[in-house]
Parts: sequence; structure tokens; C-alpha cells
Amino acid sequence: MHIDIWSDVACPWCTIGRQNVNNAIAAYTARPDTPDLVTIRWRSFELDATAPAQIEGDYVQRLADKYGMSRERSLQMIDQMATRGAHLGLEFNFDVLQAGNTFDCHRLLHLAHEEGVQDALKARFFQAYFSEGQRMSDTEVLVAQAVAVGLDEERVRSVLSSDAFAQAVRQDQQIARQIGVTGVPFYVIDERIGLSGAQPPEVLMQAFDQAWSATSSQVESSADASSACK
Repeated sequence: MHIDIWSDVACPWCTIGRQNVNNAIAAYTARPDTPDLVTIRWRSFELDATAPAQIEGDYVQRLADKYGMSRERSLQMIDQMATRGAHLGLEFNFDVLQAGNTFDCHRLLHLAHEEGVQDALKARFFQAYFSEGQRMSDTEVLVAQAVAVGLDEERVRSVLSSDAFAQAVRQDQQIARQIGVTGVPFYVIDERIGLSGAQPPEVLMQAFDQAWSATSSQVESSADASSACK
């Protein structure tokens, strides 16, 4: 079984979604009469393709402005997200978060896919952004994260200093538009079942069952806007 996941590094629901899907895969493959191997490919989705390299200002207020809510409600949402993440062993430090453009992250994730370390780099990016307050548009930050998962430093710097994998990022985003992705994470399971939002493992496992038994190649999609970033 194969799962394509559209996601952005700057999406807190996506890191929760990664933990949930990994837990679901572990439980699913342990069952009898299910696939022994489930592979994941992370696909590119920019929540704000026009974002500058560095976005100034308070994250709490930016969230409030984006969704048209009060600052108090924004703080509540952030606290709820931090609590949810903590239950999964994830650390969210929104007070040190440095927002900015994530296009280069996506380009390096395509390189990491070629080298077989894409999920490891995705995890590093999430930790660097949400836990450590690293700026994910900074070349040296990206190089350090990529080298830490085994990518060659010279190759990484070559990619970042060129337009390598830019078309691959844009192609992923074009596919997302074609299949109606409006929020992330968005999963497509065996090119049959589409699922939106950071669904709990039991819901993901139900989708795995549907995909495993399905005969149609058409993507059937269900959405949960409450657990997706837009």
C-alpha cells in the first residue's frame, strides 16, 4: 500500500497528522491479512506561496488575523494545539516560531525522496520549525537539517543555489488543485481514497481497509476542515 500526503512544513496539523499516520501504519501492518509494507511519499503544498522569506510579527496575532478571530480565541487554539501535540510526544513552541516561505523546504524534500530519507527530513523540518524556532527559509538551517539525515552537503547546497526540483514542487501543487485539495494534511491512499485532516489512527485504518479492498481507481474524498491547515 502507498500513501501520498500533501503537507506544508508550516502546518501544525501536518506534524500531528504525521504522527497519527505512522501510528496507524504500525497498527495496520501488525494485523493479519493486511499489507506487510505501507510506503509514504510527502507531496508539496504551500499554505502561502507568496510569503516572504521572513514574516515579522506575533504568531498569535497573525493566526487571529488570518481566521478573523479575536486574539483570545487565537491563544485558546494555540494552547489546544500544544496540548494535543504533547499527547503524541510532540513539542510546539509557538512563542519562538519564525514564519516564512517554505518553498526551499519542499525542494529539499524532493531531493530527500530521491535519496530515500524523505520522511526523516520531514520530521527534522517539523521539529526545527515548531520546537526549535528555526527559520525554515534560512539556507544554513536547511543545510544543517538535510545533512543530519544523511544528505550530501555539497548536493544540498547545489540544489538550494539553483532551481532544482522547483518544477516538481509546482507539479505536486497542480495535482493538489486538480483533485480538490484545499487544506492539509491530505492523504491519497493507493490512488483510491482521499482523506483530509489530521485524522486519528482508527479513522486512517478504516480508510486503509477501504483502499485495500477497493477496485475503483477513482479518488473518493472525505474532509475534516477542523483538523487541517488552509
